[in-house]
Amino acid sequence: MSIRIPAVETNKCPHCSVTFRGEWILTRLGLDADGDWHLRTIRCAGCNRLVAVLRQYRPVGTPPGQLIRETMVWPRGPAREPLSPDVPSEFAKDYLEACLVMHDSPKASSALSRRCLQYLLREKAGAKKRDLADQIQEVLDARNLPQQLADDLDAIRNIGNFAAHPTKSTNSGAIIEVEPGEAEWGLTILEGLFDFFFVQPAAHQRRRDALNAKLGDARKPPMKKPPVA
Repeated sequence: MSIRIPAVETNKCPHCSVTFRGEWILTRLGLDADGDWHLRTIRCAGCNRLVAVLRQYRPVGTPPGQLIRETMVWPRGPAREPLSPDVPSEFAKDYLEACLVMHDSPKASSALSRRCLQYLLREKAGAKKRDLADQIQEVLDARNLPQQLADDLDAIRNIGNFAAHPTKSTNSGAIIEVEPGEAEWGLTILEGLFDFFFVQPAAHQRRRDALNAKLGDARKPPMKKPPVA
């Protein structure tokens, strides 16, 4: 049996992040020892993709009783902007896996993000320290990041409560308890750093290449390379 729920709420699509109003359909799947199971579905008006949420109710008859919990079963997690192909796969792999598991395990997602962050700070920002907290401070002290990005990076230690959980710094890949919003913030700061270290330089180089191609067509010398800092 299916019940149509009037469109009295505003939904944000986990596929495309577009906000829309629509009608949910609640379908009863059946009753077992754990509860009364229902599937709540809606189709996004923006991207036309299906969103499905599994709901567990206390087994007190139909219509369902008190809601125990709900789990999004499709898509597997909230939408994030597609990662630019300018980000090398060696850096992207942990980020992409962190996105994939965030809904099921924020702890695992945060561990992957911390590991990715540590590798990024070491390989691209020149961090030499051993622990993640020290690496963050080392990069901040170098003052090579835009101020807003530096502030966001500094917040990692506070949001993750590194003082109370030193393992996050000494063993960045450890799967331990996380603070509310920590998993999402880890992905957000990685996106900002990816943009700074990979996306913006690649876009700048493409613009220079295009201009040099035009100069070549006009039989003019190419642009001079900027001095190395």
